[in-house]
Amino acid sequence: MSLSSFKSWLFPATTSSLYDRQLLVLALSLIVIGMIMVASASIPEGIAINNDPMMFVKRHAIFAFAALVVGALVLMLPVSFWQENSGRFLLLAIVMLIAVLVIGRSVNGAVRWIGIGPINIQPAEFAKFALFAYLASYLARRKQEVQETLKGFFKPLIVLFVLAVLLLSQPDFGSVVVMMVTTIGLLFLAGAKLGQFIAIFITGVSAVILLIVLEPYRMRRVTSFLDPWQDPFGSGYQLTQSLMAFGRGGWFGQGLGNSVQKLEYLPEAHTDFVFAILAEEMGFIGVVVVLSLLLWLAIKALLIGKKALQHDQLYSGYLAMAIGIWFSFQTAVNIGAAAGILPTKGLTLPLVSYGGSSLLMMALAVAVLLRIDYEFRRDTSQAREVKHDK
Repeated sequence: MSLSSFKSWLFPATTSSLYDRQLLVLALSLIVIGMIMVASASIPEGIAINNDPMMFVKRHAIFAFAALVVGALVLMLPVSFWQENSGRFLLLAIVMLIAVLVIGRSVNGAVRWIGIGPINIQPAEFAKFALFAYLASYLARRKQEVQETLKGFFKPLIVLFVLAVLLLSQPDFGSVVVMMVTTIGLLFLAGAKLGQFIAIFITGVSAVILLIVLEPYRMRRVTSFLDPWQDPFGSGYQLTQSLMAFGRGGWFGQGLGNSVQKLEYLPEAHTDFVFAILAEEMGFIGVVVVLSLLLWLAIKALLIGKKALQHDQLYSGYLAMAIGIWFSFQTAVNIGAAAGILPTKGLTLPLVSYGGSSLLMMALAVAVLLRIDYEFRRDTSQAREVKHDK
């Protein structure tokens, strides 16, 4: 395929295509970039753990293949499937979050994974999508109640509170923040009253401050974020190493594979801090490219949601909006933590970081977006044909 043919395929002159080609290409591009960066960042870790430089690359390749299979299967499911089963998925998520507290594996002091042989499943990733699918269903059914009564506004917050308690028991503060921001964003889009948002904002900020103060490790993260160089070999070690990676990157980077920080200086280089390695090897230009792709993906999700809401496809619209907010906020938190703009949180970079559960759920979310857009195009196309026949 020539460059002009690919450009015509990617940017068709009409919207008659059955699916959003740009969204598909964006997701696949980010998965490929993730594969390359995980391969580059994980080689020293693989040698240190199992004397296998390709240890994490092999696993990530399996995860990526599984993600593509899951995405293909999800594409065949109508959006109504998620709406009709949203309550069941939420209940399953709660059961899994309880199970992880009982039989979960502890990694770095956190009990967030259920081990099935060599595979670790992180229920928090599924819980995010389950919550957003349920909230979209609730808002589609109770939009007027949310807009007019305090009871309608607080019902979804009770669900969020239950999930937050279970997640904080692991502990997983980052996932709670992502869920809270996305939930508030959806309630705002549904037209809840401004006074209610002010009240929940004050309550949420107070709760976050209290959670930070009560847990010494969270307080250390905040203080090290404010001044990591005060204790560069203690609480500020990970952030100082990440900042060095950004500094070494410059405009054009050190070249793919030439990172120094990944040589066991920067912990979790292939997971939470893979963006720092990308910045070191690919420089400011590489950072801008990846950020642009992620921003484009989030905007596509929000635009798909906007179109659906404008045509009274409420469930599809709210779910697409939730995915857009989820992707954009989690990206901001991951990159903000790596760059020292935000306190460190254990959140992956969507479709890029190493992690099977995250990659599978992100691919599932993209497939749901593609299905929402497909059904919108199909329904609006049929409506135009009926109108034309008349």
